[in-house]
Parts: sequence; C-alpha cells; structure tokens
Amino acid sequence: MALSSRRSIRRIIALGLLTNLFSCHLRVGQLHAAERVEFHFEDVTIPISIKELSDWSKDVESKMDSGESDSDMNSELAVWLNMLGFESRFALSQSLQAPLVKDKSMARQLLRSWVGRKLLDEVSDVVRLDEDSSGTKVFNTLESLLEDQEKVSALDLLKSLPAEVIHFDLNAWVQVVSSWKDELKGQQKLLTDLRRLSLETNDAFKAKESDIEEGKSLNELKESIYEVVKLNVPHRTEALNVEVWNPLARDEPRKSWIVFMPGLGGDQLHFRWLARSLSHQGWPVVVLDHPGSDSKALNSLVDGSLPAPSGAEVFPYRLSDLRAVLLAREKELFTVPGEKVVLMGHSLGALTAFLASGNLPQTGLLERCKNALDDFSITNLSRLLQCQLVDVPLPTFSEITQLEAIVGINSFGSLLWPDPSTLKLNVPVFLTGGTFDLITPALSEQLGLLLSTKPNPFSRVLVIEGASHFSPIRVKNQTDHSKGEDLFQLGEALVGTYPLSVQGLLASQIIRYLDQLEDGKPLPTLENTTNMNLKFHILDHSTTRKVIGN
Repeated sequence: MALSSRRSIRRIIALGLLTNLFSCHLRVGQLHAAERVEFHFEDVTIPISIKELSDWSKDVESKMDSGESDSDMNSELAVWLNMLGFESRFALSQSLQAPLVKDKSMARQLLRSWVGRKLLDEVSDVVRLDEDSSGTKVFNTLESLLEDQEKVSALDLLKSLPAEVIHFDLNAWVQVVSSWKDELKGQQKLLTDLRRLSLETNDAFKAKESDIEEGKSLNELKESIYEVVKLNVPHRTEALNVEVWNPLARDEPRKSWIVFMPGLGGDQLHFRWLARSLSHQGWPVVVLDHPGSDSKALNSLVDGSLPAPSGAEVFPYRLSDLRAVLLAREKELFTVPGEKVVLMGHSLGALTAFLASGNLPQTGLLERCKNALDDFSITNLSRLLQCQLVDVPLPTFSEITQLEAIVGINSFGSLLWPDPSTLKLNVPVFLTGGTFDLITPALSEQLGLLLSTKPNPFSRVLVIEGASHFSPIRVKNQTDHSKGEDLFQLGEALVGTYPLSVQGLLASQIIRYLDQLEDGKPLPTLENTTNMNLKFHILDHSTTRKVIGN
C-alpha cells in the first residue's frame, strides 16, 4: 500500500471507529451547513471550500475511471492538499467517499454513558464548529444522517455539519495517528515474538472433536439439561435469574463448581456453548444474568426505550450479583456439587472476578487514567471502563475462601494493576485472548495482567492468532462463515476469522487447564501450535516475560 494511501486511511480510522461505537439521541436542527474546513497546524491555517472539495472529489473519481493519471490533476486545491500531506489525490478522494458508518444497526449499538461523554470531550480537541468546541454537533449531525440513510461518508458529514467553518486541528490529529500506529506496531511485534519462541509442542493437548462440537451452529446443538433459578436479592427490584447446569454423571465428581459471568452487553445465551461443554465434562456451571448491562438492556438502549446508563453503576451491581449467587449456594437455595469455586467470565465478567477476589485498583489510578485518556485515539477501549472505577465506590465483601482459580476470557486490568505482582491473588489464573482484539489487546491486557499476578506454577495465558474480542460470543445461526442473527451483527473485521473454531479451541483448552489443575499438574506451555485452522500459544510467567521483554 502506498504511503499516501496509508496516511489517508489513518486519517479516518479513529473517527470511523468512534462513529461506529458512539452517537447521541439528540436531533440536529435545521441549521445551515458548513461552507469550509480550516486546517490548522503550527501557525498555519489553510481554508478549503467544502463544495469545492466535494466537486473535486467527484472529478478525481471520474478522471481516474477514464484512465487519467493522478499527476494530471492540477488545481489550487491540489496544492493545498499537497501541503497537508495528501500526495495522492485519488487516495484522498476514496477516503472522503468511503463510509464512516457502514451499518446503521451497528452504529446504534452503543453505550451513551461516561464512555461516550469522554470521547465527546476528546473529539472537541480535534474538531471545532465555529466557536463551539463541545463536539456535540458532530454527534448530533451523524445521528440525524443515520435517520435517513444506511451509510454515512466523511463528505456526507462535512456537508451536513451546522456551522460556517469547521476547524480541524492537524497537530492533535497527528497524535491520534501516532497512537494508532504504535498500537498496531505492538500487535505486529507480539505475533513476531510469539512465533520466534521455539518451545516443543505436545500433541496430546490438541483439541478433540468430542470436546468441542466444532462446526455446529447454536440451534443445531442438542440442549443439555439446565434449570433457571430465581433469586430474590436486596440490591435489585426483580429476581435475579441464574442458569444452573448440572453435570453429566461421572465416576469421580469434580472437586470444583464454576460461576460464569458474561461481558458488557452479553448474556447467558451467548455462552451456553461453553456451559454445555463444561457440564459434559462433569463440572457444575452457574451462568449469571446481569440485568441493566446485558443484551436485553443493550437492545432497549438501541430502540430508545431505556435511558442511557452512566456506566458507573455496572460495577457494584455485578459484584453484588456474584456475591448473591455465592451466598445462595451456601444457603442451599440451589444445589451443585463441588468443594471449591472457579470464577470465570468474558471481558467485564472476567474483571468482576478479579475485583471480587478482594483486589482494589493499585494506588494512582486517577493519574494513570489522565495519561491514558489524553486523546481520543484510544486503541485499548477497555481503558475507558477501567477509568470509571476512579469514581465508583465498590461494595466490600468477605474473602472468597473456597476460590480455586480465575479463568478470564478477553480479560483486562492493565490500568488497575500496572506493576508486577500487584494483584494479590493466592490462586492460579488462566487468561485467554486473541491477536485481533483491539478492545482488550492481548499484549497489554492478557499478557500484562498475567505478570500483574504473583508467579504461580499453574497460571497460564492462551493467545489465539486471528481471534478477536467478540470471537467467544456465539449467536443464533452463527457459523464460521456467517455472522448470525443476534444484536451483535458484527463483520469479520471485528469478530475475526473462524469464530466457531475459536470457541471450540477455547472450550478444549479451558477444559484441559481445569483437568490439569484438578490433578495438580501445570498445563504444558505450547508454542506455534496449529489446530482447527488456528495457531495458538500457551505461555507461563517466564515465557510471557520473555515476549514482553523483547
């Protein structure tokens, strides 16, 4: 890819991601549209007419379609664009007309909360309309456009913004591009470093067809037996519904039972594939429901029937849900065998497990958040959630004395516990992640989080190449080549490749980890192992330090 094309793409990546994840309820009024964009860098201001930019872009496309070269297009506007670093006018034209938002339903799958307000504040550092630096009009205009059209391009947005002049700060934008570039370099370096390791593999720990139910969609799988238990809890007005999966008969019952917690916007249905696999191998599994931050709440938010949450209330409610389930089991309000408990969760569910273990954030979170959120080019979106804990009083509970282990799928916590061994856990952890995950990047979140725990001979991190933050979520009619019918209508760019294979690999390796843990044997480290169309790596503390230290 040409340098100029890459620059053009970088200029829209951050705004494209931003507009795919966040927008506002408010409608923009019938105000006049902007007439020009003024680009500011250092002490220079370059004015460009939006109409001329639009006409020029169409002209470039027409000439390129007719076979004329890029160098044939000379104009005063082209000179300005060259000064701004757009060497290829054709690449810029493509960028301007490419959709910032490709899927209306996805654009509305957002959390209008502290996260959205934070990004709104940071957008105003780059884009200002006339004398308004709030950033609100940008979001309102996008929301208004989405009322009438499925796709919105950069030109659509520019031509609709209600202002005479759009001020664009190129100095701030350079910082955005630099942050994204550094993150992508880090991801590429992680892959290189992982593949450079040359530990011996052990074929005995590859997935078996009987373990993974690979290649079947959710509605094709035979349902295992589970019951829904309604728990009346003091912190909620309605009963908490939990799914209790009783294990298949075994000669020797498992020593532990499992509590599973979905992530933000996830629910029990998304992870029944894992509960089923675990119960088939003899583990009792209790899958929590988190009203207010599950897929039902996300649906209500999208259709406008539920007001936007502040975001901060999610943490104490989820912790209280978990404690209520543990207490209900003690009181025999439901019955599952097992002497100890394994806390397991996806994303925010995994973080809930770490917080429930009694670990408060390391001192200095406020300052770390100020540095991490210094601009809106936030490549690790989990930082937005972590920084909400600055102002959240977490409930205090007694220690979970029977805690056996924590299993975190796409877990995070790099801002909460940034230094080695600051997570005071006396139990092993098994963390999983993927190289396509920009929500909770494997390098900083899973590998970094492992090093934040005290060294334990049983602790491991699993990294799956090509897996993303959303790969573990199974939805209705999903296959390895279909995105399914759920609210999570995500394309391959966000889900990654072979989601069912990723889910099968996760199930098999989590089962093997728990098997080894029960037998008192550490899970062997595996490098450059290929199975089910996927390459994966299992690291311990020493190999993780080697990767991060490279």
